[in-house]
Amino acid sequence: MVSAKEKIAYGLGDTASNFIFQTVMLFLTFYYTDVVGLSAAAVGSMFLLVRIFDAITDPLMGSLADRTRTRWGSYRPYLLWLALPFALCSVLAFTSPQWLPENGKLIYAFATYALLMLMYTAINIPYSALGGVMSAESSERVSIQSYRFVFAMAGGLLVTSFMLPLVEWLGEGNEALGYQRAMMVMSAVGAMLFLL
Repeated sequence: MVSAKEKIAYGLGDTASNFIFQTVMLFLTFYYTDVVGLSAAAVGSMFLLVRIFDAITDPLMGSLADRTRTRWGSYRPYLLWLALPFALCSVLAFTSPQWLPENGKLIYAFATYALLMLMYTAINIPYSALGGVMSAESSERVSIQSYRFVFAMAGGLLVTSFMLPLVEWLGEGNEALGYQRAMMVMSAVGAMLFLL
């Protein structure tokens, strides 16, 4: 039987993931168009291309994780190894190189968003699979996933409640700086939760 403490620790992984993923899903389009100044068409095309790439990398990552053998198991090493790179990539995606021309900003946005989504795949696919191998009992696996989804919702709620106030407070009138600093906070907390 999996203890409540272990289920909570597992659930906090989805809080961590949602601190970053929900911030990206809710605010990155606005950030790219209204703060960085990229056209909506360019941002939409960029998102589409990266999601197509993501459709290829997801099953590849699942296969790689299933074949991984370490003293920590097959899936947990990815959480340990990639928590900090995932956090760093999320901050880079919310960093605006204002000195670049528009094409340079688009290339930078594409590269950092693609890298961020690759890191998300590399950490979230193994994380999701981990819940299925924590217990042989189906009722326990259901309970584990219930904890996960409760904590995922909590992460999303915290993002929607605190991201914009953090942007305003940490940016001190500079929206680009506010998003970068707020993402630093979200990413740091997320990385710590992944490492629990």
